[in-house]
Amino acid sequence: MSKSTLWTVVGVVVAVLIAWFLVDLLFSVVWLIVRIGFVAVVAVIVFFVLRMLFARGSSHSD
Repeated sequence: MSKSTLWTVVGVVVAVLIAWFLVDLLFSVVWLIVRIGFVAVVAVIVFFVLRMLFARGSSHSD
């Protein structure tokens, strides 16, 4: 096995490891954004449900 072949194999292994790390990081960031989106949607729904309940509960007019 020549030196250039050895460096090619090492380069491929390093490239795969770096790509694995970057893809894992990317999926973590995307999953975080998706979770924040879900939380925002649920918070808006809960806000409007609570607002509707409190508006129905206080039937006096200003």
